[in-house]
Amino acid sequence: MKKLLFSAAMLLAGVSANAQLAPGSVAPNFTVTAYQPWLSTAGTTNNGSYTLYDYLDQGYTVFLDVSATWCGPCWNYHLGGALEDIYAAHGPAGAPGVSSTTTDDVMVIWVEGDGSTADATMLDGNGAIGNWIEPAAGNQIQFPMANPASGVANQINNDYNIAYFPTIYRICPNRIVEEVGQLGAAALYATVSACPPPASAPSDVAALNYTGASVHCEGAYTPSVNIQNNGTSALTAATVTITQGGATVSTGTYSGNLATYGVANVVCTPIANFTGGALVVTVTTTGDASAANNGVNHTVAAAANAVSQFVTVNITTDRYASETSWTIKNSAGATVAQGGGSWTDLPSNGTTVQAPQMVTLNPSQCYTFEILDSYGDGICCAYGNGAYSLVDANGTTIASGGEFASVDTRAFKTGALGMDELATIAMNVYPNPASSEVNVSFEATNNDYAVALMDLQGRVIAAKNMTNLNGTQVVSFSTENVAKGSYIVTVTVDGLTTTKNVVIK
Repeated sequence: MKKLLFSAAMLLAGVSANAQLAPGSVAPNFTVTAYQPWLSTAGTTNNGSYTLYDYLDQGYTVFLDVSATWCGPCWNYHLGGALEDIYAAHGPAGAPGVSSTTTDDVMVIWVEGDGSTADATMLDGNGAIGNWIEPAAGNQIQFPMANPASGVANQINNDYNIAYFPTIYRICPNRIVEEVGQLGAAALYATVSACPPPASAPSDVAALNYTGASVHCEGAYTPSVNIQNNGTSALTAATVTITQGGATVSTGTYSGNLATYGVANVVCTPIANFTGGALVVTVTTTGDASAANNGVNHTVAAAANAVSQFVTVNITTDRYASETSWTIKNSAGATVAQGGGSWTDLPSNGTTVQAPQMVTLNPSQCYTFEILDSYGDGICCAYGNGAYSLVDANGTTIASGGEFASVDTRAFKTGALGMDELATIAMNVYPNPASSEVNVSFEATNNDYAVALMDLQGRVIAAKNMTNLNGTQVVSFSTENVAKGSYIVTVTVDGLTTTKNVVIK
């Protein structure tokens, strides 16, 4: 769920609404103490304390539930018993509440993550939504449930980028995190098989994830990759080879002293005159025990071509508009245009349509467009049918989308324009705002013209094509069946398009 699960207290505690940890991130270590009195001596250190890495080092996959005692969806998931069931069937052998037939490969840790209530609200129901440690009489929760002090709770929230409650992570023995959500016990356990086996061989290096840019403007491109030591001995050297179409295009080396499950980023040699495409990354080391984890693939998108240097940014967010922002940067990384970030959220059944913003860029240069959803689920579709598009002055769509994770990035090149292309059509749109019709007036010069009314995603609402026009022209579009909002009017002649914005009320 989205920010509906936040309380004012949580926001005041300094928890930011950022996206959750990306899959493939390394889990930070933490230590918490079980709130249940019957677990006071049941921790791995025999005093009720539970340290994440202690369990990972023993080969357990850990399911971490970060919730809040005031959170209704958290309580409902808790009552469903998924974590209880997976703990009983697969938890540490000999631990309280764990079956004698356990598979002995899972640990569960629950954390009260709202730092502003952690010290005042007890898990046994004192001012909370219910009795969390004993939700039904005689049903005492046996996996550790921690009620840490504010400082510890806030540190866990910051380390794990907690953006909403509940957040359920699966953490593999190699420290790698993935959010799994509110699954049932069987579905949770099915994800355990995705974890690599615990380190057992002295030498074993893995290609963890690709860290180079996913888009490239022009010229040389520098690949990079995160590698991980999955061996029981320190990794002192490794070689990275990157191929494209079967040919080696880049290489890199690691040298150092990487401990078991340690991660390092290897920056490889630049690829000259790179035009994008699929890259195959392979990492090896002397005596490598497993080739199965040596590779990772990544496709780099090349820059799209924009005919014009005039680019219009069209944004329709979901109903959480304040989460969305965008930037355009030049090839040197300097921001040349930006927007969003402070847009007003609408009621729960709406979307936010922003006025199109035209940006004038330098011709014959390369730029990167980046749209950010700070929550991490894009701007489409469960929370309002949002979308974005980049359109140049000739009507060419450079980029479009909406259903992405926290960031969508595109690269594009602007065209070199002659004086005739820099000209614009003399046009006017009235009334603006419009209620019953939109009138478009322009001066024609013995030519064929196309006039269109479009929404911010570039979908044509109405259009008229006219031939051999001369002199002052007025084209009218009825708005009787057109939804309220912001629209674009275009007039095109000989490949040249002039746009103006209009609001229909």
